[in-house]
Amino acid sequence: MKKFILFTMLISGIITLSSCGPARYSVVDQPVAPVYERPVAPNPNYVWVDGDWYYRGGRYTYRNGYWAQPRAHRVWTGGTWVRGGRGYYWKRGYWR
Repeated sequence: MKKFILFTMLISGIITLSSCGPARYSVVDQPVAPVYERPVAPNPNYVWVDGDWYYRGGRYTYRNGYWAQPRAHRVWTGGTWVRGGRGYYWKRGYWR
């Protein structure tokens, strides 16, 4: 009986926590990224990480890009706007 109760609690916890993930926020039109000058690289081996959009206060807010040390055997893939059923949403960039 104890195993059944523990199993039920485990499944309930997994379902509850999996539903806490970030929601996908959509907008009708893609926001326009601000124009800014890319700073000089601190080192020739650094990689430019493009600016990113974050959903905050009921709208998308832009955060400027930055220089980063490359991760071992990985390549930066920039974020992009994706058209969904309710409009556009931002798919964040990542190291692959």
